[in-house]
Amino acid sequence: MRIFLILLIMSGANFFAQKTLTPNNVKIESKRIKDEISHALWFAEKGDQKIEIGKISTQIKKIDKTTLLIETTVKMNQAPDKPWVDSTLIKISNFEPIYHSSYNSSRDMQLKFGKNKVTGYYLDKKTQNKDIINENISGEYFDSNAYQGLIRFLPLKEHYSAEMPIFDYNPAAKKGVIKAYIEDVNKGKLNGRKVWIVKTTDDIQDRKTIVTYYLDTSTREVLKQEIDSNGRKMVMESVK
Repeated sequence: MRIFLILLIMSGANFFAQKTLTPNNVKIESKRIKDEISHALWFAEKGDQKIEIGKISTQIKKIDKTTLLIETTVKMNQAPDKPWVDSTLIKISNFEPIYHSSYNSSRDMQLKFGKNKVTGYYLDKKTQNKDIINENISGEYFDSNAYQGLIRFLPLKEHYSAEMPIFDYNPAAKKGVIKAYIEDVNKGKLNGRKVWIVKTTDDIQDRKTIVTYYLDTSTREVLKQEIDSNGRKMVMESVK
């Protein structure tokens, strides 16, 4: 009986272990990927109050048969003339990263992803300090700016979970390749529409920030995002 219980526990541990997704093994429902432009309002929540703090536009565009562009523009209400713009180029078939640029009022960054190497620069506009990026990387990974998009096109099902190596450049932490996690997936409804409720986190904030996506089950449109970060709550709601 004792041996049976040990085997059962071991089997259960393996059964519930998170799968590691990489560009080498990921299965993408590529038929769902199409050119689109979506918009969302960004709110901060304080008790029963919901305060709009910004607007977000996301463009997905097939550059050619193999390359996908994901571009996000964020305009904060306090500085609408100083947008944050992030652009990512990835391979459509497996979301392998090619290029990532990020520009805002505080810093500029460009990353080029090559075979086992990431090159580029990070410019701090306040100090004018420019870091030259030249990092050797082993193993497969996704770009930290693209894995949120990847989640939309995975073969989701209830209680699906996975972990994903991602590259994220931070001049202070200099972590390089870290992990993002799909913690759980559940079915639900939002405003009468059937949705996948996908709970995620990552090592960028040491797993202290939880982002929950509400994805239309048919179109995989992002209807809503909820962000819980150290007690601070924010929500992003899709608008037409």
